[in-house]
Amino acid sequence: MKKEWIIKKDELNHATVEKLSEEINIDKILAQLLVERNILNSDSANSFFDPSLDKLHDPFLMKDMDKAIERISRAFNNGEKIMIYGDYDVDGTTSVAMVYAFLRKYYANMEYYIPNRYKEGYGISSEGVEYAADAGCHLIISLDCGIKAEKKVALAKKMGIEFIICDHHTPGETLPDAVACLDPKQPGCNYPEKNLSGCGVGFKLLQAFCIRKGEPQEPLFKYLDLVAVSIAADIVPVTGENRIMAKHGIERLNKNPGTGLKSIIDIAKLNDRQILISDIIFKIGPRINAAGRIESGRDAVELLISRDPSIAKEMSIAIDQFNKTRKELDKKTTQEALKMIEEKKELQQKKSTVLYKNDWHKGVIAIVAARLTDSYYRPTVILTKSNGLITGSARSVEGFDVYKAIEACSHLLENFGGHMYAAGLTMKRENISQFEIEFEEYVRKNIKSEQLIPQIEIDAELNLKHINKKFYNTLKKFMPFGPGNKKPVFVTRNVQDFGTSKLVGKNKNHIKMELIGEDSGSIVQAIGFSMGKYINRIKNGEQFDICYTIEENYINGISSIQLVIIDTKFPC
Repeated sequence: MKKEWIIKKDELNHATVEKLSEEINIDKILAQLLVERNILNSDSANSFFDPSLDKLHDPFLMKDMDKAIERISRAFNNGEKIMIYGDYDVDGTTSVAMVYAFLRKYYANMEYYIPNRYKEGYGISSEGVEYAADAGCHLIISLDCGIKAEKKVALAKKMGIEFIICDHHTPGETLPDAVACLDPKQPGCNYPEKNLSGCGVGFKLLQAFCIRKGEPQEPLFKYLDLVAVSIAADIVPVTGENRIMAKHGIERLNKNPGTGLKSIIDIAKLNDRQILISDIIFKIGPRINAAGRIESGRDAVELLISRDPSIAKEMSIAIDQFNKTRKELDKKTTQEALKMIEEKKELQQKKSTVLYKNDWHKGVIAIVAARLTDSYYRPTVILTKSNGLITGSARSVEGFDVYKAIEACSHLLENFGGHMYAAGLTMKRENISQFEIEFEEYVRKNIKSEQLIPQIEIDAELNLKHINKKFYNTLKKFMPFGPGNKKPVFVTRNVQDFGTSKLVGKNKNHIKMELIGEDSGSIVQAIGFSMGKYINRIKNGEQFDICYTIEENYINGISSIQLVIIDTKFPC
């Protein structure tokens, strides 16, 4: 699919860029990137480059935090049994692992619970509440779920169980009748960071616990590796407090991760390189997720809280196998979904995609929705049958709120929830056709034509001679990258092959290159994934434009600077 290159408008104050470049002795292009992020002086630049844990917000600024800590203290004092309850995805399982592992140092009468994706579905389930009652629990701390679970919280209350809800999703019109609802998105909450992950909210609960008990927070900070994994996997903005936690969490992932995460790092073959946000998204997160998709999210929690390296290794091998199974299902389902669109012209002409097949595996429909969004670049909902209902996952394109689109169809749904770019939903079988009609109607009326064309936003034009060790070492200080602090994308015009380009990869569909610019003697290594079709034009010495990111390539533990080409443009 053809992509539009959008170079950011040059609306910056050039005097500010020049001054900042001189003050902190960095390249003007890098100073420009800082000013784009509203970092205008040396003090703010130093804070950005070295985000300090001292800058974490006071957790008691969060609404209901006092109530939550008071209720946990009362449970401890009374010897009440506590259940730590979380969703089956990465954010939920890291949350449960963190809260359970930390609190068990102070209190033993606890257990944790992860709902079965296929039997119970997302969030708080009746089965989970009944299990808690049978187990003699009087308090449930829910993580990454619960803010819309009014009925389940009411059911628990009838059974003598109270709730502390830690969530980060958008609340409904009515909050559950819980002892405390910790959610920075709820009305009346003045907490400064509105975009915490579910694990981030759990971390603030533990931080408040330490403060109230007069305990040092340093032992808690070692769990920031789990918080960083949740931030990356749940695609929350890597700005403000999230950036602080992600930065320190990734440092821990690289230097001294928890036993369970270390075993995943080993099995993913990431132990000879610096781990980045992208490695969490594509290597670590999918393996944690695979447990809940294929077997049980409880397996992921057991691995993440493990303190025995040999047991963790065995469990990570099992989870790696789940991930391989997930990949096979993902590939098969994606192929079937693409074929459905290719065989029906009317589907190709729509502004949205809604596809249903009753035997698609529920564990991979979110991934398939994302892949189809990439292929056709339009809001996408993939549906399958589960427990007598139709369940689905939605994904969106840049700037379009798929949650609002689903909310507009809520009269056809049994349940729904999510974010701007990702959501989940359930409905009765007889409502699929009408949902498809109304969802398409909403999208058609509200989406802008330019939102249906994939765009690559480019930060700056760059001469290859700029790309040296000093430039890259400063660029690394912008990490971790993610929403709100995206990895900078550059464009260079009229590059050509130095004469060494070759096809690489298992299927020989990637190109490994050495490139030289028309006005630069610099030779730069580059990789173009899935760009094998251009090999003849490149080897023939044609000049072409590239847009790309810059990163390190690791071979046998030795790193070198490499361009990762996102797109190319050849002369007509």
